[in-house]
Amino acid sequence: MKNILVIGSAGQIGSELTLELRRIYGGDNVVAGVRKTKPSEKLTSTGPCEVVDALNTDALVETVKKYKIDAIINMAAILSATGENNPMLAWDVNMNGLINVLEIAREYKMKQVLVPSSIAVFGPTTPVDNTPQETILKPTTMYGVTKVAGELLGDYYVKKYGLDVRGLRYPGIISHETEPGGGTTDYAVAIYYEAVKHNKYTCFVNEDTRLPMMYMPDCLKATLDLMHADFSKLEHHCDFNVGAMSFSVKELAESVKKHMPGFEIDYKPDERQAIADSWPNSVDDSLARKEWGWKPEFDLDAMTQDMLKEIKIKHEKGLI
Repeated sequence: MKNILVIGSAGQIGSELTLELRRIYGGDNVVAGVRKTKPSEKLTSTGPCEVVDALNTDALVETVKKYKIDAIINMAAILSATGENNPMLAWDVNMNGLINVLEIAREYKMKQVLVPSSIAVFGPTTPVDNTPQETILKPTTMYGVTKVAGELLGDYYVKKYGLDVRGLRYPGIISHETEPGGGTTDYAVAIYYEAVKHNKYTCFVNEDTRLPMMYMPDCLKATLDLMHADFSKLEHHCDFNVGAMSFSVKELAESVKKHMPGFEIDYKPDERQAIADSWPNSVDDSLARKEWGWKPEFDLDAMTQDMLKEIKIKHEKGLI
């Protein structure tokens, strides 16, 4: 790959992934595609930024031609809780945007397309513990429905056209760079911000809720490891489970209290509780480990220590 377009570069994962790709490939070779969200100074100062809407085929093609793009990472998506408030928008962005990207990649004979999936593909009838990669996929959210369809579409383009399409099922992603933005797992980010700002947090799911989670450095590592894997050695393509840690909200709060003994938490579950209850407690990522050597580096306490340190720095500087 020489020239990469990251669609959704202003999002939680896209913003940090774009910067990491620029570090590896050079700033001029990684285009940050943003739609409505104003890109950060870090994005605008380290490489090219373009207004890119996956639903606007003409503008997307124009960007591909302008920068001679040969790989696309499509991070643009309407997430779970937001998607339930506007399911037709979620379908439009997540499905029609994806098919536009795949068709352009096919037409311009690109080297690779990476389309992340999510644990949202699972549903209440899926085994909840150590959930297999190949299992029942009957999600209860529009976001989950689009992610299942996206996995199938990606595999179709691999088999039908020989296009190199890859994807991994992100668990809840935790980062200190961007504040929560519409996902069901956002409590695992919000708890750190609220702990630093107010030393207390009201959680929108109950204390026993347990979900697979991953710290952003491991998220970036997983994404890059899959991108750089030998395509000929992949038996699967668009549906890799990736795990790092799994914990309940109570365990997360206890981890915070180790560093902030006065921290208080209470619980007022909302509509996101039902979504969280439909997802697994943990996932089996043995196929990712086997096919491309996936291995996480962070556990809960190491993540908590780093999150609190970085967010305290932001708070002291008046950035949050």
